[in-house]
Amino acid sequence: MIALKNACLILLLAFFLIFSTNLFGKNVNIDSVNHYISLQNKYDHQKEQRIDMIKKTIVLCNNDSNKLYSLYSELYEEYRSYIYDSAHVYVKKLIDISNKSGDNEKIISSKIKLGFCYLSSGLFKEAFDILSSLNINNCSRDTKIEYYLCKSRLYYDLADYDNMPELSEQYKIIGNEIIDSALILLPPNTYRYWMTLGLKKMKTNDYEGAIEGFLKMIDCNGYSKHDLAISTSSIAYVLRLQGKNNDAKEYLMKAAIADVESSTKETVALRNLAQLLYEDGDVTTAVNYIRQALNDATFYNARHRQLEIGSILPIIEGERINIIEKQRDRVIMFIIFISVLVILLVVALVIIWKSLKRLDAAKLKIQSTNENLIEANRIKSEYIGYFFNQNAEYIEKFGSFQRWVNKKVITKQYEDLKNFPKQINLEKEREALFERFDKIFLNLFPNFVEEFNKLLKPEEQIHLQKGELLNPEMRIYALIRLGIDDNEKIAHFLDYSVNTIYAYKTKVKNKTLYSSKEFKQKVLEIKSY
Repeated sequence: MIALKNACLILLLAFFLIFSTNLFGKNVNIDSVNHYISLQNKYDHQKEQRIDMIKKTIVLCNNDSNKLYSLYSELYEEYRSYIYDSAHVYVKKLIDISNKSGDNEKIISSKIKLGFCYLSSGLFKEAFDILSSLNINNCSRDTKIEYYLCKSRLYYDLADYDNMPELSEQYKIIGNEIIDSALILLPPNTYRYWMTLGLKKMKTNDYEGAIEGFLKMIDCNGYSKHDLAISTSSIAYVLRLQGKNNDAKEYLMKAAIADVESSTKETVALRNLAQLLYEDGDVTTAVNYIRQALNDATFYNARHRQLEIGSILPIIEGERINIIEKQRDRVIMFIIFISVLVILLVVALVIIWKSLKRLDAAKLKIQSTNENLIEANRIKSEYIGYFFNQNAEYIEKFGSFQRWVNKKVITKQYEDLKNFPKQINLEKEREALFERFDKIFLNLFPNFVEEFNKLLKPEEQIHLQKGELLNPEMRIYALIRLGIDDNEKIAHFLDYSVNTIYAYKTKVKNKTLYSSKEFKQKVLEIKSY
């Protein structure tokens, strides 16, 4: 019968391992754990929001002791596996309000919670003192269950952390006796019953019975993510004792995820998972998880968890350093080999680069020359056409003048000939000449005015009058842009003195943002379109 029972339990476990996704979530792997760890801040934020809502409700309860007790209890439940110091604050508030009300049930229940706080933080003596001081004879069933579960855990934890085997065994026996009292009071076939039974079986080395209890707990309703984390972590512990490390690893991953989802900081799953990964050779992930476990333990202020992790962390970190050093040696040899190749490659690249640089310089020079030639050809074409047209106009005017003079001479109208010079307006002709020049130039350089002003200080920029295409200053530099740099030629074309040209240039140079040489070069760089 015993053999048959064991066989059935093994089959039950195998079935559960295969179909665990249907029972309490998807199959998990390291990537899943990493994903949930990355979301830790999100879950912690959600918990903080719930806490804030409860705190806001406290303000509105008008010092109603019953409401305050209920709200402080809610805050304790939120904090008890999250932040020890905050849980301790609110359990103290529970004790104070219970003492004021004189409700013995609430006083004892509050002190049990205080004992749990001490226990979770590794303050075993304080937990023992507070629990030993309580008389629960006249308490309700729920309070008695709470007391027995807390006190049994105290003795189990003492057994785990005591280095003397005889004392450890004695503590375990006392814990088993106390947890039996809880099992008697717990309603059967509930998640709390099966969870408690699984714990009892595990502490009495009945591993099949322990697994059966925890699996039945997961099949029930009403348990929290924190309860799920405890059960799956406990299953992993049993499986590891049986040498089933791969199965244990899967349950520890489920436990670690449940801890993240419930914002539980007082936890062992991630630490134990790190140890398994270390034993499997995944040192990098093990280091990351053990550091995260230490951060969680520090956040909660769990002293005994910090000590546990502190004993494992140097070993894992040491192995990681050894691996890094071996990798470094291999990398150094690889770097030396690569360096030789790189040096040869660099020499070859330098030679090629210099050749390409010379080629690029030649290309740029050719390109610049071509652009200048294209621009010069455009300018030449425009102005050749302009001067042909201008000369044609003047020849036509001269022909008309010649015919008019001949007519006047033939008809002996000498008085008209004397008065003819008065009819010629040289200033108007010169303005017409400048206007035609301006139009042709701006046709070649449509952005000249805008680009020229960019070279001047903002407050000194030139604003042309209505109907004005170029003013004298711009016209001088328009000629310079066309390649006419001789002051005498510019003066002759514009009918100015050389001194006037100098004066205009000096006036403009005083307005520019650049030196005289730079300014001239910038003007020459204005593009035609």
